[in-house]
Amino acid sequence: MLPDSVLLGVLFLILAFVFYTSEGTNRFWGVFYQYVPPTLVCYFLPSLLNSFGAIDHQSSQLYAVVSKILLPTCLVLFTLSVDFAAVSKLGSKALLLFATSALSVMIGGPIAVWLVLMVSPETVGGQGADAVWRGLATLAGTWIGGGANQTALKEVFQPSDRLFSAILTVDTFTSNIWLALLLYGAGVSKKIDAFLKADSRAIDDVKRRIEHQQAAQTRIPTVQELVYICAVGFGATAVAHFLADRIAPYIGQHSATLSKFSLNAPFFWVVSIATGIGIGLSFTKVRNLDGAGGSKIATVFLYLMITTIGLKMDVLAIFDNPGLIAVGFLWLFVHAALMFLVSWLTKSPFFFLAVGSQACIGGPATAPVIAAAFHPALAPVGVVLAILGYAVGTYLGYLCGILMQLIVTA
Repeated sequence: MLPDSVLLGVLFLILAFVFYTSEGTNRFWGVFYQYVPPTLVCYFLPSLLNSFGAIDHQSSQLYAVVSKILLPTCLVLFTLSVDFAAVSKLGSKALLLFATSALSVMIGGPIAVWLVLMVSPETVGGQGADAVWRGLATLAGTWIGGGANQTALKEVFQPSDRLFSAILTVDTFTSNIWLALLLYGAGVSKKIDAFLKADSRAIDDVKRRIEHQQAAQTRIPTVQELVYICAVGFGATAVAHFLADRIAPYIGQHSATLSKFSLNAPFFWVVSIATGIGIGLSFTKVRNLDGAGGSKIATVFLYLMITTIGLKMDVLAIFDNPGLIAVGFLWLFVHAALMFLVSWLTKSPFFFLAVGSQACIGGPATAPVIAAAFHPALAPVGVVLAILGYAVGTYLGYLCGILMQLIVTA
């Protein structure tokens, strides 16, 4: 097993390999990257280390460090130079696709259970604490909101530890496959937008304005400026953790109402506070640090985040719980079908579909990653939508669980 001290170097070597081959002139790689986006390769290659036993992702602390430290730092640095006047012009379609995402997950579970029940009743059967619907209800919580919502529903429905462990495998495997597909889609979004007949001019305008600002401000950074960039990013992250470690427990102890909305989850506050600090600083002279490389440093952290997410993926896990994993894939198929249907009917760009979906399925840890795969400055859109998922995840997850129970016990 590779220790984290070695694994970190391996991940950067993987990133270097992908960047070198994707930017080179080799004919083979040129054709390869026409069909496989570099971001997807950065995600997939680390998964092979986990699948074939080179690492133990459960004992590795890299993902925990990257998600808790580098992710909020990324969000701070990305938001420093955001043109919020332009972002606000993205319109209401982002909220519409998020609402579709949450509701499609809520009804997708019962539909998947009903379909599997007709073919293999034992797959979604079980009695007492081992009743499969109890575990799937916790999956609905995390697929609409996040880990805090899943924990809340675990306490409500009380699935057995064995069942809950199997559900975690289903979550990790199927959601990461979906993440990989969305990353691929981000690389070919223009083709998907053409299929959807979507009007992506607002998103393209935001990208152009941000790229123009960055080009005008870009300069060779001094050591002093690099220190300032790190101080702003990591300093804001420190403040976010300091406050979150006090706000979340206080809410958990003193406000049952706010806890029902998962506002007792520390990570919710870390992401929210870090993003808020970045937004606040974007209205000050600190925003000029982006010209010295703030967003470039954040992009490096972001790609490292993608590789550490890949470490959690096990391509061989499908053989562990094939029946439950089939339920998970059917569930995601219903979700994806409804998302594409609404996008096609409203002519919404694939960006809104991808970010709206990942805001629910992945939450604050990966929604900004998907948004930034389209353009780094769009990462805050993923954060905002993911926070909404926290607010509704427990309630919609509960309704989803009740519907699955009714289907199985009818």
